[in-house]
Parts: sequence; C-alpha cells; structure tokens
Amino acid sequence: MRVPVTFGQYVPVDSFVHRLDARTKMGLVAALTAALFLVNGFAGLLLIAALVALAVVVSRVPWRVALRGIRAVSLILVITLVAHAVRWEPATVTLVRIGPLGIDAEGLRTGVFFGVRIIVLVVGTSLLTLTTSPVALTDGLERVMRPLERLRFPAGEVAMMLTIALRFIPTTAQEAEKIIVAQTARGARFDEGGPIARARAFAPVLVPLFVSLFRRADDLATAMESRCYRGGVGRTRLHESTMHREDWATLVVGVSVCVVISVWL
Repeated sequence: MRVPVTFGQYVPVDSFVHRLDARTKMGLVAALTAALFLVNGFAGLLLIAALVALAVVVSRVPWRVALRGIRAVSLILVITLVAHAVRWEPATVTLVRIGPLGIDAEGLRTGVFFGVRIIVLVVGTSLLTLTTSPVALTDGLERVMRPLERLRFPAGEVAMMLTIALRFIPTTAQEAEKIIVAQTARGARFDEGGPIARARAFAPVLVPLFVSLFRRADDLATAMESRCYRGGVGRTRLHESTMHREDWATLVVGVSVCVVISVWL
C-alpha cells in the first residue's frame, strides 16, 4: 500500500524552472492561485491548465510524479462532483434519474469546473517543491518574510520550520508505508469492512508512527544544536540567491498573464 505524496519532494533535474529563484516561483504560484479562484469560465480555467502543463514540460519533471498528488485529493474530487451534480427530487431536467435522486446537467458542469480547478491547483503548487531544493526554499521564504523582521517577526525560524514541515511530509508517508507493510505481514487487514472498520484498523499504525516522528524530530534537533544553529541572526550562506534578469522577466510575464486571464476570462 503506497501513500502518494508529492509535496515536500524534490526532483533534481537541470531545467529552466529549476534554475529560477525560489522567490520567482513563489510569486508565480501565488499569482496562479489567485487567478484560479478569480476565473469564472472554462475558457480561462483551461488556459491556466495549459500553462501549468507547459510548466511541467519545461521543468522536465516526470508526469507520473507531477500528477501523483491528485490521488491524495481524489476523495475531495469525488465529493465535489457528487455534491454539485446530484439533486434530491430535482425540479429541473436531469441527465440520469435513480428514484428520487437525479444528476443535474448544470450541477455536473459546476462540479467538473471545481474539480478541474482543484487538479490544476494541486499540480501547479506541487511544482514549487518538485523544482526547488529545501535549502533554496528556506532561503526564499526567509527573504520574502524579511521585511516583517522590523516588527520582530522571526522570519528565519519560521522559514526553517515551514521547510522542515514540508520535508517531513514524504518522510511521514514513507514511515507510514513501512508500518502498514509490517502490520500486514503480522495479519492486520486494512482493506476489509466499511469505512469505520477501516479507520479503526489504522489505529495501531498511529502510535508507532508518532513515536517514530518524535524520535526523528529529536535527532534533527540534536543535529542542529551540534552544528550551532541559532536561527537567522548572523547566519551565512554557501550560495547567495539573487534575482537575475530572467527571474524578473519570468515573474513579470507570469503575473501579467494571470492578471489578464483572471480579468478577461
């Protein structure tokens, strides 16, 4: 039983997207998210989906890795589609009717629209961690939040915590997979019974999983203390990230395209 996790993983490939500064990709992801929630029609949504597909091709990230995160939200997609499409005693003309339940054409269209929006959002945001190393992501987050340091906001510490949390997502999934395999070898069954029975079957997995996570966190804290980590104050970097002309050009073009699509479509 594999746990499909994309967030927090990094695919080391030499591509134009990988070479972009982390702040550039954060700005593009923010513009993409805003545009997705502002478009009202399929034309704008499909255009944004085409741009995300182009970004995946340019990044040279395998499609099976880029689309892996969709499986994690498959239940949300099904609930979204059913909640909009199914009507109880619908007064409008339905496509299919089973007793008092019917599938409304307009509701089905709305469900597909929101489902596609979720898929594009998951794939687009996944590219940030798939094409940015944890070190570069930490540096980018810290630099983005640096103006808040004037208000005594611990930008360096918060950036480090966010990056560690992202990095622990695939680690947690791998650890859960190992525990599930071990429990299955001992006779446990996770695919039998109804939803409640299956949820109860995962209870023996949670205790060793949390114990393992706390042990990893303690080891990480010890390693950071032994390397004299004291937050962002006085911290030096091996590689200083700078925004080059291609970063500014990509950011301006990407944000402009997202603004045009969200306004006109």
